[in-house]
Amino acid sequence: MNIETVENKYPKRDYNVHIEFPEFTCVCPKTGLPDFATITIDYTPDKLLVELKSLKLYFVSYRNEGSFHETVINKILDDFVAACKPRKMKIVGEFNVRGGIRTTVSAEHSN
Repeated sequence: MNIETVENKYPKRDYNVHIEFPEFTCVCPKTGLPDFATITIDYTPDKLLVELKSLKLYFVSYRNEGSFHETVINKILDDFVAACKPRKMKIVGEFNVRGGIRTTVSAEHSN
């Protein structure tokens, strides 16, 4: 699933875009059980912005994919950066408690 982009009308200005997706779901590759998370993205765009409907569909594509939390967050970062080439970006995945453990994974990119 590709992340689509649109033109940034203010590429000379530094500003922050904050996105929260509280309904993220993927599957544990060990147990096959679902993992639920809130994904938060903060980015400073350059020439392109992420189109939000395509981002939602991209997130939904993980529902049947088996991946560890760390892999998911780093893959989303890589795909997001490849799509819109932001000046900087931070992504945080706050995964719900499972087996008595809560996991938060964050990754960053900067030019």
